[in-house]
Amino acid sequence: MTKATVCFVVVVFMLLYSPTAVFSGEDEEAVFTWRRKEMVEATIKHRGVSDPAVLAATQKVRRHLFVPPSMKNVAYADSPLPIGYGQTISQPYIVAVMTELLHLKKGDKILEVGAGSGYQAAVLAEIINGVYTMEIIKELGDSAGERLEKLGYQNIEVKVGDGYFGWPERAPYDGIIVTAAATHIPPPLIEQLKPGGRMVIPVGPVFYVQYLMLVEKLSDGSVIQQKIMPVRFVPLTAEDAPGLPGVSGAVPARVVTGHGQVAERSEVP
Repeated sequence: MTKATVCFVVVVFMLLYSPTAVFSGEDEEAVFTWRRKEMVEATIKHRGVSDPAVLAATQKVRRHLFVPPSMKNVAYADSPLPIGYGQTISQPYIVAVMTELLHLKKGDKILEVGAGSGYQAAVLAEIINGVYTMEIIKELGDSAGERLEKLGYQNIEVKVGDGYFGWPERAPYDGIIVTAAATHIPPPLIEQLKPGGRMVIPVGPVFYVQYLMLVEKLSDGSVIQQKIMPVRFVPLTAEDAPGLPGVSGAVPARVVTGHGQVAERSEVP
């Protein structure tokens, strides 16, 4: 490789990946398309996500449109990014993992708790027919609704409200995805999940280890919970919800740990 070729490669690399690079029009979209492809290949597919529908959705959704303008040049980095009001957009890998865990089918109806900027809802909407997403912070909820409408998503409904209690008017759901950490699994969400449905939710205290949990509802109404991986999320915000585990009405659960061991619990964690 000649010196000129090396210099050319270095320049192209800097242009494609520099967080301060400035582009316009078609050049900008071409760069973001490249970064999105690299994000999917290097940080999602390479780390084990294999569902073709999930890979296609994360490849299609323009993540840079869901972050503040000052952050768009780092939108495809595998890290959470601030979106204002103390909230974040989850890292791409976690979005893909949580989506894959739902085992989505085209006709599914999914509830998302924590709309944020609308990115997770957009990924879901590329795969299924009906997405219902809730956001307790009015400014974020209104902004997400406007953004998703502008981008042409007609299969997403946004509601500003307390997601701890779910959206009973639209229940039951084939799946529920919660994008903020709760101290326990909200009983209202279990109630609104169809038998055979799945919920993906981070559970744990704010300053300690949280775990991404997969919750499966059985035909008799009981649930099985499986620890997937340690994670760190912003806390779930609720107006009138109980803040401690073991609240009245908690659903008895059979918990399957990451090692396949089963432990009986009389309350949700």
